[in-house]
Amino acid sequence: MTLVLLFVVFLGGIWAYLEFSIKRVDALADYDGRPAAASGTNWLIVGSDSRDGLSAADEERLATGDVAAAGGGQRTDTIMIAHIPDNDTKPTLLSLPRDSQVKIPGHGTNKINAAFSLGGPALLVKTVEGVTGLRMDHYAEIGFGGFANIVDAIGGVDMCVDKEMHDTFTNIDIKAGCQTLDGRESLGFVRMRHSSATPRSDLDRVANQRKFIGALVSQIASPGTLLNPFDFFPLLSSAPDALTMDSGDHVHNLAGLAIAMRGISDDGVLTGTVPVTDGSAEHWDKTKSAQLFDALKNDTPVPPTAVVN
Repeated sequence: MTLVLLFVVFLGGIWAYLEFSIKRVDALADYDGRPAAASGTNWLIVGSDSRDGLSAADEERLATGDVAAAGGGQRTDTIMIAHIPDNDTKPTLLSLPRDSQVKIPGHGTNKINAAFSLGGPALLVKTVEGVTGLRMDHYAEIGFGGFANIVDAIGGVDMCVDKEMHDTFTNIDIKAGCQTLDGRESLGFVRMRHSSATPRSDLDRVANQRKFIGALVSQIASPGTLLNPFDFFPLLSSAPDALTMDSGDHVHNLAGLAIAMRGISDDGVLTGTVPVTDGSAEHWDKTKSAQLFDALKNDTPVPPTAVVN
């Protein structure tokens, strides 16, 4: 009985530590014309190019470039919607290409990632809600340094890479075959689009991002990580600096997302990209994207033709 009590206290301590340590931002705000809540739960997941906390040596090691080299401001390398249904249909992890031309409230038509640069998380959420018709219930964001630190905290992520990858922009090399990617290599893998291994540029990059998230979530949730103090405690200490959530989100919401996304690696989650009209990934197919978003609103199966893989 004493051991059970100690275990409960331990778990409560971890929950409290994360609950009060994770950074918060007001990303989800009400406004006139906001989409009504529908079936299921929607997360907006953002990978930003934030270099907060990175020294010049870190920027060089991770091949991120500095803020000036990136053109100033803050942008999003990754924009995804995770839909968790209320019924037995598959959860969905959907990529929104960062170069998608969309209407940004108050700023005309521009690339979707410009919304983040122009107005931060709140404007990005409003933009995504406007173009998809889906109400976002939760928000999660991770920057360059935080991403790499989480990967390194668990000793790297096991990945099987089909083709050798060399990024002519960052000069990061990843060999073909099954291997363990460290934080630097993992960041290069999810950012890479200037490579012969990514001929579809951003479409290949977002596909790699979804593949990596599946491997990362599965590895974090595995007994080998959770029961290994040499992985678990570094992971625990790196999470608060890595992650930003909406001010109304809680740790149990994040746990629910992780549980739902564990199925990515074994086809338990539908993954894909919003349907586009061509390889530039700038314009969405209006008919197919409407079918996709209607299916997510109503927790009905997504038509196979309504996503790009």
